[in-house]
Amino acid sequence: MMARINLLPHRSERRKRARQHFFVVAGGTALLGALIVVAMHGFYAAKIDSQIERNRFLKSEIAKLDKEIAEINKLKDEIAALLARKQVIETLQTDRAQTVHLLDELVRQMPEGVYLKSMTQRGLRITVVGYAQSNARVSTLMRNIESSPWLANPGLVEVKAAAVDKRRVSEFNLYFDVKRPEVKDEKAAGKPPAKPAAVKG
Repeated sequence: MMARINLLPHRSERRKRARQHFFVVAGGTALLGALIVVAMHGFYAAKIDSQIERNRFLKSEIAKLDKEIAEINKLKDEIAALLARKQVIETLQTDRAQTVHLLDELVRQMPEGVYLKSMTQRGLRITVVGYAQSNARVSTLMRNIESSPWLANPGLVEVKAAAVDKRRVSEFNLYFDVKRPEVKDEKAAGKPPAKPAAVKG
């Protein structure tokens, strides 16, 4: 006669252990996953904080550079202003004897029978109004101006008949330029200055 063994309690116990094992593994996996998520979050949070700190440093350095650039631009403006003043002073030094040369040269180049009524100057452009005994004297004056070392570029505005002390004369209006001498290199080398160069108005 065979003995009967009841396996139901054993199977129930095995299923219970299997469920417990499953829950332990699932809990461990979930915990491990949570730890990985926390670790990755912390890693990337540290990276973000580091990058934020770098950005803050870069912004600070950029602000310093902007300030230095502004100071450099200010210095450039001041240097440009000083150079402009220097240029004005040099121009005044160069032109201080210009009036003397102009009047002296006009006297030298004025042909006989010609005299001036008025003279105006704008920069290097001179405009004169005067009287001449004939148109030929006006042409002679313009040729003299053209050949002068201090005067250049004569141009006739008009010539018209006029009467002065009941005498018929030619009233003329003409302009010309004053030359500015080039003395920079010659002064530095101790050489005599070259002939002035013409400056067109």
